[in-house]
Amino acid sequence: MTRVSIIVGAKGRGSNMLALARHIAQDPDIEIAYVIAPKPDSPALLAAQEAGLPTAVVPYGETFAEDLERVLDDTDWICLAGFMRLLPGNIVHRWKGRILNIHPALLPKFGGKGMYGHHVHEAVLAAGETESGCSVHFVTEEYDEGATFMQARCPVLPDDTAESLATRVLALEHATYYKALKAAIDGQRT
Repeated sequence: MTRVSIIVGAKGRGSNMLALARHIAQDPDIEIAYVIAPKPDSPALLAAQEAGLPTAVVPYGETFAEDLERVLDDTDWICLAGFMRLLPGNIVHRWKGRILNIHPALLPKFGGKGMYGHHVHEAVLAAGETESGCSVHFVTEEYDEGATFMQARCPVLPDDTAESLATRVLALEHATYYKALKAAIDGQRT
C-alpha cells in the first residue's frame, strides 16, 4: 500500500485536495496518510476533517522542518495542494522524486514566486496566449522549477476573464492530479 500525504496551505479551500482524495479512495493500492496544514482553522484542513480524512497540523515556526518530517515519517509520496511556501530542504531531499505539485499553467511559462491563483490567469491573458492548462511537476527547493511530469491543456477563449479561465483550468487540475500521481507511483514500481 502506497501512503500519500497531502500538504495544504493556510488559506486555500481544498478543492484539489478533495478531488485527489476522492480518486485515491477508489484506488486499492493508495491510501491517504495525512492531510497536513499549518493552521487548525485552514479551510482545506476543515474540509479534510469533514470528509473523514486523517489530518495533522504542523505550524510554521522554528521547528517546522523537523515537525513536518516527523509527521511524514511513514509517508511514501507527498502531494502539495495550495501550499504556497517552499518545502524545507530536509523534506525535499528525503522524498526527492516523490513530491508532486500542481500548477494552474503550462510550465515553464507563468511559474515561479508570486505566480499562483488569479495572478497566473491574468498573466496568461495579458500575454495573449491561445492555450493554458495545468502542470503536475516534481518539487525542488525552487518554486515551480522541478521537472514537469504531466500537463493538461485547454484553449484560452477570446472573451475569457481570469475567473472563467480559472474555472476551466481548475476542472483540468481535478481530473489530472490523480492521474499524474498514479502514473508516477506506477513508474517508480517498474
